[in-house]
Amino acid sequence: MSLTKKDYPLGTNRPDLLFTPTKKNYEELTLEAALKGEVSSEDMRISPETLLMQAEIAESLERDQLGRNFRRAAELINISDERILEIYNALRPNRSTKEELLAIADELEQQYNAVENAKLVIEAAEVYERRGILRQEEE
Repeated sequence: MSLTKKDYPLGTNRPDLLFTPTKKNYEELTLEAALKGEVSSEDMRISPETLLMQAEIAESLERDQLGRNFRRAAELINISDERILEIYNALRPNRSTKEELLAIADELEQQYNAVENAKLVIEAAEVYERRGILRQEEE
């Protein structure tokens, strides 16, 4: 299946493709269902599959950077919010050594199969090194 501009927005044009991480169909997420207690907070989260479909649509419109952002977001779904915030803080200038950033990249790739995010962290480590904004090891 190849999604394009005609499929956007997915909720209107392709609700048949949308499922929550708990495998509920998008059309099951109604106010009535919520009032009956049939919808949980987990049901309201976006699924990696939905983000990948959004990436496909963006790329069909030659919005490659947006597509890459959606793909990276899809990889992050299975990482805890706490860990994502730790990684975000580690990526701030002068917060991490190159070795620490490379260890984060390895963790992302090996533990979470977040290959695109790992590439981004490696790229950041290289840029930070060139710009002199890595934390220096204490002697």
